[in-house]
Amino acid sequence: MEDRDTFLKEFRGETLGTVSAQSSPDEIFQNQTIRPILKLQNDLFIAVFINYVNKNKPDFYSYTVEKKLQTIENSIQKDIKFRNSLKGIVMALFTIEEYDTYIQNSSSLNKRMMNLLIDRLKSQVQLFEVESDLK
Repeated sequence: MEDRDTFLKEFRGETLGTVSAQSSPDEIFQNQTIRPILKLQNDLFIAVFINYVNKNKPDFYSYTVEKKLQTIENSIQKDIKFRNSLKGIVMALFTIEEYDTYIQNSSSLNKRMMNLLIDRLKSQVQLFEVESDLK
């Protein structure tokens, strides 16, 4: 297991964001674990979201930018199956120690994780301008 954990930490890269003595445990976990995973998995999240809208929101590409942003947020917040699949993509890259930390406060960490992912996808909304061939 140590080999896997070492590999994952090296593979994901450095802490993203600031961690200080005043940082809460959730903030530390967010910046040391969640943010690097979201960055690493960004292309996969884009592909997964494109697949989701192609299957579930056929009119998505004709929406205004504002409606697309709202659809990104609603899809992740309200579609539990989709949300759980996104969480799985992140959790698959946790070390055992990180998983132990995660399960102690999963509710709060899930909220942080999904809010960061929503912000990440919204900031790349231009990638969802034209219907993708990923069907």
